[in-house]
Amino acid sequence: MNTLDAIKSRRSVRKFSDRAVEPEKLQAVLEAAQQAPSWANMQCWRFVVVTDPAVRARISDLSYVETYFATRGYSSNPAQKALAEAPVVIVACADPTESGSLRGQQYYLADMGIATQNLMLAAHEVGLGSVFVGVFNEEELGELLEIPPDIRIVGLFPLGYPRGELKGGPPRKSLEQIVHYEKWKS
Repeated sequence: MNTLDAIKSRRSVRKFSDRAVEPEKLQAVLEAAQQAPSWANMQCWRFVVVTDPAVRARISDLSYVETYFATRGYSSNPAQKALAEAPVVIVACADPTESGSLRGQQYYLADMGIATQNLMLAAHEVGLGSVFVGVFNEEELGELLEIPPDIRIVGLFPLGYPRGELKGGPPRKSLEQIVHYEKWKS
């Protein structure tokens, strides 16, 4: 599969089979994240790989932040079950001191976005599914996984074999809606 095909065909997966992820596939996914570009090549990323079912279940519990979801009419995080069901959860973390900050922008978030996009595309390439989960209780999750307090947890990535056939993804805005040439035009 070429890169453009991978980008166009990757889908967020929230339902996983109980099939174990082979170590070589997990390794390939982590190596893809490792190869991402970063601010001054500082490579701020750190990853915690969780396979223990009890810990994954607790991570799932911590992905429901009532004040966020309840005010939006949800009774749960749509990806919450995926965190407990997937055989692997990758917790993507960053050391903000190993990235840049310029004019109020914290570039560790951009660094992590690039690394985790590599992670998700590599998962797709080797037949695995993934989804980005960005709502969680960072403090309690950090305590659970013994992550140092100066390290930021940026996202959770359930990883495994999709359950069922993947169909087309959600509609995308047209290029005319998102691209401006030469200057911004309303």
